[in-house]
Amino acid sequence: MNVFDFAMQMETDAETLYRKLAKDSQVPGIMKIFTDLADDEQRHWQIFRALKQQQPPGATADSQALENAKNIFRELIARKEELPSTISNLESYRYALKLEAEGVQLYRDAAKRESSDSVKMLLLSIAEEEEKHFNIVENIFNFINAPNQYLAWAEFSDLGEFQAFGRETDQ
Repeated sequence: MNVFDFAMQMETDAETLYRKLAKDSQVPGIMKIFTDLADDEQRHWQIFRALKQQQPPGATADSQALENAKNIFRELIARKEELPSTISNLESYRYALKLEAEGVQLYRDAAKRESSDSVKMLLLSIAEEEEKHFNIVENIFNFINAPNQYLAWAEFSDLGEFQAFGRETDQ
């Protein structure tokens, strides 16, 4: 399997996951974020298909997913919207984080080995978009997981202290 086939499979897997997360989401804003991410992954797949077929990849517009996600998070926080039980998707979010991190590494490694400057720049551009996707999904994960991280005890001043409570540390 060459790098383009592998990349196309990764993009297909990510798109499928994001479409499922969008469908499963009960929060319209989060549904929109996952739909935007899925659309980006589909666009990446088309780029890799063109490269595999040794055709120019066509116009590569920058992703608007990060800007859209920022706006959606602002709205969710401003409305103090209670999230329905989306906690069940936390493992899916962790898997999405893993996929994005692997994508960033794959595309950066492929760019290092690429001899064509234009393909190298394209790979680095997609790696950068995947890194933005990682940040978006990480923010969704942290936003939804926040109730699990709530500190009810005033004696703990930060989460690190809370997580280390009762454990031996080298500090």
